[in-house]
Amino acid sequence: MKRTFARFVLPLALLSVTAFAQTGNASPAPDAAAAGPVGTKIGIINVQQAIVLTNEGKRDLEALETKFTPKRNELQNLQKEIEDMKKQLSTQGDKMNEEARAKLTRDIDTKQKSLQRSLEDAQQDFQQQQGEIVNRIGTKMMEVLDKYAKANSFAVVLDVSNQQSPVIWAHQGTDVTKEIADAYNAQSSVPAQASTPSAPTPHTSAATHPTSPAAPASSSSKATTK
Repeated sequence: MKRTFARFVLPLALLSVTAFAQTGNASPAPDAAAAGPVGTKIGIINVQQAIVLTNEGKRDLEALETKFTPKRNELQNLQKEIEDMKKQLSTQGDKMNEEARAKLTRDIDTKQKSLQRSLEDAQQDFQQQQGEIVNRIGTKMMEVLDKYAKANSFAVVLDVSNQQSPVIWAHQGTDVTKEIADAYNAQSSVPAQASTPSAPTPHTSAATHPTSPAAPASSSSKATTK
């Protein structure tokens, strides 16, 4: 990508059922006597993807992307200005006197540092607000998952959105990501959003990755479904 700071970065924060449980956001475990029959099925879910599939997730993450568009454009313009100054130094530097060449070099360095600081601040702000959206929806999603798992005789549902997930393979039929998203939408008052072009898949490099909060990599990246 030519303009290395054209957009912000950062995929959705890695969330897991375990993470929610550790922070106290998951529903408390019921007493053994009140738990009812133990399920027998094992399922997997990509929590990140499920959040993006919900109407609420699509609405709020797209609104966040729109909110940061002016800042992204500002950084694009600053990057273009720096590129033009570097081109000027490269093509005309040998024709400048020492003082002019030194000043242009200092100006480029100053603007690069300013761009870097602005990019880091924007990334941090974007990630914080994105995380708030993800955690808010994720917390409610755990309640939906709890009901779904009990109603469908699941003994265990594993989150495979984290690359550190121990799951390395799972049958396609065990993936309940879409089912949980659909169940969430069914009890949510948020209507479906108008269709929009698919956003690019997020990566992890600050130099090449757009801010777009697209769906995280499929669970097949580690838990291959067949």
